[in-house]
Amino acid sequence: MSINFDKALGIHAQALALREKRSEVLASNLVNADTPGYKARDLDFSSVLKQNMPSGLNLSGLNLERTRTNHLAPPELTLGARMMYRNPNQASLDGNTVEAHVEQAKFAENAVQYQASLNFINNSLAGLMTALRGE
Repeated sequence: MSINFDKALGIHAQALALREKRSEVLASNLVNADTPGYKARDLDFSSVLKQNMPSGLNLSGLNLERTRTNHLAPPELTLGARMMYRNPNQASLDGNTVEAHVEQAKFAENAVQYQASLNFINNSLAGLMTALRGE
C-alpha cells in the first residue's frame, strides 16, 4: 500500500506555495508605495479553491479561450491564481494605488495563513510518521 501525499496534505501544499507568492506580490506593493503610476496587485485565492473543489461543487467550469486576436486575453495566472489589481479606497494624485496600511494588514494576514498551512502540513506528516511507526 502506497501513501498518496496529495490526499494526505490536501490543498495545503498548494496553498503554501500560493501564500509564498502572495507575500512576494504584497512586498512588491509595499516597496513601490512611492512609485508614481504603480498599481497595487494581489492574488485571487477563490479562483484556485473553485478549481480544486470536487466536480459536484465547482460552479465555474467555464474555460476562457481566445478565438480571435482582437479578443481580450484571459487573466494572468500565477500558480493557478488570477493576478488582480487592487482598487484603492482613496486614489493618489500620481496614479499610485498602493495604500501602505492596507498592504501591511494584508501582508500580516497572509503571514498568519502561511503559518497555519505550514502547521497543518507538519501535523499531517507527523501523523503519517506515527502511523508508519505503528505507535
